Amino acid sequence: QVQLVESGGGLVQPGGSLRLSCVASGFTFSSYSMSWHRQAPGKERELVASISSTGGSTNYADSVKGRFTIARDNSKNTVALQMNSLKPEDTAVYYCNGRRVFFGNIRDYWGQGTQVTVSS
Repeated sequence: QVQLVESGGGLVQPGGSLRLSCVASGFTFSSYSMSWHRQAPGKERELVASISSTGGSTNYADSVKGRFTIARDNSKNTVALQMNSLKPEDTAVYYCNGRRVFFGNIRDYWGQGTQVTVSS
C-alpha cells in the first residue's frame, strides 16, 4: 500500500549534477514532512535535506548546503533532490523519507534507496 519509489541515481563525474525523484503513494503525502537521507558503506545514515509538509521551510546538512536543493510538489506526491557540484564523498545510497508526528507518535516511511556514485 505505502510506497516511496526513488529514481534518478547513477554514475556521475565530480562536479556534475543529478536529480533524484521520489514518488509517494498510499498515504496522505501533504501531511508528511519529506526528507532525503544517505548512507555510505560502513557509515551511519545521515540526513541530507528536509522539507516541511507545505514546502514552507527546508533544512540541509552543512556538507551539502549551497549545492543541493530539495523541493516537493504536493499535487503530484513527489519530492526531488537536485544535486549540483557533486563530490566523491557524496557517493552513497540515497533514501526518500516521509515523517509525520501525530498523537505524540512518529511515523516514518522509507523508500528502498537509489545509488549515487560520484567518480572519475
